[in-house]
Amino acid sequence: MRDSLLIALFPFLGAAAAGLLGAGVLWLIRRRSLTASLTVVAAVAVTAMLAGTLAVAQAMFLSAHDLSVVTTVVAMAAVVSLATALLLGRWVVARSRELTLAACSFGDGGDFAAPDGPVTAELAALSRELAATSAKLAASRERERALESSRRELVAWISHDLRTPLAGLRAMSEALEDGVATDPDRYLRQIRTEVERLNDMVGDLFELSRIHAGALSLSPSRISVYDLVGDALAGADPLAREHGVRLVGDRIEPVPVEVDGKEMSRVLGNLLVNAIRRTPADGTIAVAAERSPEESSCRSPTAAEASPRRTFPASSTPAGAAPTPAPLLLVRVWAWPSSAASWRPTRGVPSYGTSPAAADSR
Repeated sequence: MRDSLLIALFPFLGAAAAGLLGAGVLWLIRRRSLTASLTVVAAVAVTAMLAGTLAVAQAMFLSAHDLSVVTTVVAMAAVVSLATALLLGRWVVARSRELTLAACSFGDGGDFAAPDGPVTAELAALSRELAATSAKLAASRERERALESSRRELVAWISHDLRTPLAGLRAMSEALEDGVATDPDRYLRQIRTEVERLNDMVGDLFELSRIHAGALSLSPSRISVYDLVGDALAGADPLAREHGVRLVGDRIEPVPVEVDGKEMSRVLGNLLVNAIRRTPADGTIAVAAERSPEESSCRSPTAAEASPRRTFPASSTPAGAAPTPAPLLLVRVWAWPSSAASWRPTRGVPSYGTSPAAADSR
């Protein structure tokens, strides 16, 4: 029994000494390559075995020949172990470098491409996470480009929309100042109208800034879409008559929704004003509000749905609309002239009052 304890004690002490020495070396090279760490681990295992063997051999008074044989066997095992650890470390380091290069590529604006060849389970999991992150970054960059393009477009629209009424105001004020206005009262009424339009535009821009800043406070309440659309059509009817455009709203379902009535009315009014100003004279604007279990937001019809009618794509999920359980709300706005065959869409910069309201609706 005593001999067994001694045989167990001597190898344990030798292995413990080798382990402590190896732990110190690993601490010193903790910032080095993984190859060095794996080599040290293999060397510690072989050294622990050799130390235990030598301790037991000395205690058992083995012959020099037997001790030489044991030492040779341990040395051969050490060579194989160290070579295996070295090769494994180099392979893992090579796969890690490939993954690092792939990560650098999508970090510089490219797409992540997982390295070819087999990898460890940990590197494979890391590769999958990097691929998912790359997809998210690509989507984020695309959104950023779209937002930047929208911002530039909005600035261009606002510049044009402000310049047009201001030029008219300047011309009318100069005519009144020079006394060449044939009907001063009409000029004054027109000036007041233009000022009111500018005030509405400034209000739209203020609301837009509040939306972008996340400071828009909503007060949702239960209200019928029929009432919302009906009020919007009634409010836009005078402007439509002035432009010679017909408003049609015969497909409006009494769908109850939880929205901010004021903000939703602003959205619908903006959409109708945009449609009226972009529709040729003697044209028709049709508004429909219906239930749709397949839609997750308010939208405009596709080209196939509206052809040959014109689709106004400014109607996305409106400000103030709260998510509702199915069935969801689908709002559609179409506009087409009396002769669809001869109609061509208006291109170029939108007319006055279009852009801030459209952005506000978005």
